[in-house]
Amino acid sequence: MPRHDARDLSSASSWYRQPVLWLGVVVFAASMAGCVWLIVVSSRHADIPVDTSHTVFGVPSSSHSSNGPPP
Repeated sequence: MPRHDARDLSSASSWYRQPVLWLGVVVFAASMAGCVWLIVVSSRHADIPVDTSHTVFGVPSSSHSSNGPPP
């Protein structure tokens, strides 16, 4: 029967030998890369304003109002 000493057990439980940790690092890096990619892609495309005369969820969709200035 092979004998295990304390040094073998501590190296087997090192943080860099845990596959779940590496999976977490890969998922985190992929999500950060996806965020950066979305920011870069969205900055290349203009947001075209839409002309509407109605409200969206109760908020006027344009900065011009048909009423006069508030008193």
